Amino acid sequence: MTKHNNDDDHNKAEPVEGLLATPNLAQALESEQFRRFLDQIPIAIVVAEMSRDEHIVYANPEFEKLSGCSVAEIENKSWSVLPGQGDGINTEAERKLGTAVVETVDYVGTFRIERSERAAVVVDAYSNVIVDDDGRPAFRLIAVVDISAHHETAREELQRKIREKDVLLREIQHRVKNNLQMITLLIRLEARNAGTDAHLARYDRLAGRIESLKLLYDALSEDWQSGEIDLGVYLSQVASAVMKAHATEGIRLDLKVDAYPVSVNVAMPAGLVVNELLTNALKHAFVGRDGGTITLRSVCDGVGCRVVVADDGVGLPPGTEWPQKGRLGALIVHSLRENANAGFEIESTPGHGTRATIVFTRAAAAPEPIQPQGPE
Repeated sequence: MTKHNNDDDHNKAEPVEGLLATPNLAQALESEQFRRFLDQIPIAIVVAEMSRDEHIVYANPEFEKLSGCSVAEIENKSWSVLPGQGDGINTEAERKLGTAVVETVDYVGTFRIERSERAAVVVDAYSNVIVDDDGRPAFRLIAVVDISAHHETAREELQRKIREKDVLLREIQHRVKNNLQMITLLIRLEARNAGTDAHLARYDRLAGRIESLKLLYDALSEDWQSGEIDLGVYLSQVASAVMKAHATEGIRLDLKVDAYPVSVNVAMPAGLVVNELLTNALKHAFVGRDGGTITLRSVCDGVGCRVVVADDGVGLPPGTEWPQKGRLGALIVHSLRENANAGFEIESTPGHGTRATIVFTRAAAAPEPIQPQGPE
């Protein structure tokens, strides 16, 4: 039986090669014997004539079986009638088979064909132009091969690799969070040995920024797949960390926040800006006073969110602006404006305190959830 199958394959190989080398395919297609041969090829084949407006002149039974389209539905029509959409892996998802076969020669891509009465099929498509004796394009021949079983295996392998990368990413996040915590501790220890108050202030500010990032990684680790951070919870944690690091007797924090999901790209600069504002208030707003109040509000509604950091302290010195151009604080505020399309304003009255307001819309800050990749 094996020898018989091999002989069969050998006998079919010669006519297939002859098909691609036929100098006058038009005459060949008119031959009943040649058409019977094409009808028996176990690969879906479609031929179009190119001498005038390119139109389909032949499709074999294997194509009918594979695509679910009858010859009558596509004959004398353009390639655009062919079913099939890019699968999104080897071919762009929106690319259509009927368009791709005239734009590409040889391997065209992988496509998904939806069939009304049977399950969809995934195919590889190939396209070849046959020229006449004068070298002019005469016919276009396409072959379509069913790769559904292989494609499913490849998709499962891709999903497995994505899951492995997700696990690796979570491990990296865990290590980064631990490293940030260690760096923060080292900076604070080093700050105790700083020679001047100026050096101490710089160490403390850097440690505060790193602490804000660590808190962000903590939040990511809890719900890594949602792609969102609860801004209210995150700002509460940032405020708590700043107050703990720079606790001053007589200064209290008035805190009120709403739960509000935002993307990581919004939460990060928002947390850093709030960290800067709170640190500045604790260090400078109440100089020469026995105490005061720092207010943090993050109030949200159906339109968006308003974050306010205010104090009832001495206010900014006349002629001083915040953030100062060229300083890291200005870069952080710029990042907030860019990533969340946020508005930022700061007001200060000598002797009556400072008030900073951040406003952004719900749409601009919306998180982008990570699509689940299937069970582990």
